[in-house]
Amino acid sequence: MSLRRQLVLVLVLMLAGSSGSARAAATNGLSVAPDGRLLLRGQPFQGYGVNYYDAFNRTLGTDPRSGYDEGFAELAKRKIPFARFAACGYWPNDQRLFLTNRTEFFRRLDGVVKSAERHGVGLIPSLFWFHATVPDLVGEPVSKWGDPASRTHAFMRSYVSNVVTRYRGSVAVWAWEFGNEFNLPADLPNAAEHRPPVVPALGTPANRSAADDMTHLALRTVLKAFGEEVRRHDPHRLILSGNAFPRSSAWHQMKEKSWQKDSPEQFETMLAGDNPDPVDSLTVRAYDAADFTRIPAAVAAARRLHRPLFVGEFGVPGPRSEESKAAFVRCLEKLGRDGVTFAALWVFDFDGQKGEWSVTATNDRAYQLDALQEFNGRWR
Repeated sequence: MSLRRQLVLVLVLMLAGSSGSARAAATNGLSVAPDGRLLLRGQPFQGYGVNYYDAFNRTLGTDPRSGYDEGFAELAKRKIPFARFAACGYWPNDQRLFLTNRTEFFRRLDGVVKSAERHGVGLIPSLFWFHATVPDLVGEPVSKWGDPASRTHAFMRSYVSNVVTRYRGSVAVWAWEFGNEFNLPADLPNAAEHRPPVVPALGTPANRSAADDMTHLALRTVLKAFGEEVRRHDPHRLILSGNAFPRSSAWHQMKEKSWQKDSPEQFETMLAGDNPDPVDSLTVRAYDAADFTRIPAAVAAARRLHRPLFVGEFGVPGPRSEESKAAFVRCLEKLGRDGVTFAALWVFDFDGQKGEWSVTATNDRAYQLDALQEFNGRWR
C-alpha cells in the first residue's frame, strides 16, 4: 500500500472513531425534550441520586486512595440511579496533575468512570468544583472567570475539551456540570470578608484582593463559555451550572451591592440569568426551611422556561434519631409533592464530613439510603 493510501486510511479510521464517539454521545445520558421534560436515553426520567463528592478527588493529593468501587456497588445494589461528583481537584496542587502528568490524571479518572459503567450507575461530573481552583492554578485572580481572553478561560476550554471528548462515549456519563455554587460568593456586599482561603502549601496565592471577588457578570460569562465549549463536543447531554438557589437579595447585590430582599420576579430573573444558554437546566439546593419555601417557585419557573430543575443537594445532618429519620422522610415527601423529579442527596461516603453528613450503608445515617431506595422505587 502506498504511503498516501496509508495516510488516507488512518484519517478515515480517525474520523470514524470520532463520529462513533459523537453518535454515542447522542444516545447516552440525559437530555432535554422541547417541552422541558428530562429524558434519559430518549425516555422520560425521574429519580433521586446521591452526591459522591470525592469519588475521584480522593485519588489525588498527598494521601491518594480509592475505595469508590465498593461505593458504586452499594448504590447499584440499592438501585440508586446516579452520582454527582467532583471531576477535578479541590486545591490547585491537586488539579496540577492534569498539567504535569495528564496520562496519570486520566488513569485515575478512568477508574471512576469504568467502575460506574460496570455497576450501571450514572455520573454527573462537576468539572470546576471550587471557584478559586483554576484561577489559582494558572496564576490569575478569581475575577478572570469574567475574561474570555484569560488563562483561566483557556484552561477551562482545554479541560472541558479533554474531559468531554474522552468520556462522551461512556454510557455512565449522564450530564456535564460546571462547578459548585459559584453564584453564592457573587457580588457580596461584604465580599472582603469571604474571599477564598489562603493556603500557599496547597497552591493558593499568599494573599487575596478585591480582584478575587466573584460577580454575577463573571459567572454568566464563564457559564456561557463553558456551555458553548461542551456543545462543541457533545451536542446532546444535559448541561448544569451547579448553582445553589440565588441568595434572597441576589438581584439587589448585583445591581447595588445591598442586602435588600428581592421580589418574586427578581428571584426568577436571577435564577434564569445565572443559568444562561446553552446551560439548559436550572439548579438549586434544599437544606433549610427557606430553601423549601422557594422550591415551588423554582419548579414553576423551570416549567415556564421549559427546563428541568435539578435539586443538586439536599439532606439532613447529625446522628440518627427518630426526629432525624422523620425529618428526612418529610424532606423527600416535600420535594416529591412540589414536583421535583431530579435531585441528589448530600453526601455519600465522604470522610471529610463523616461526623455530620456522610451517609454509608454501615453508619448511623444508613436510614437515608434506605429511604432513598424506597422513594426511587415509587418512581420506577
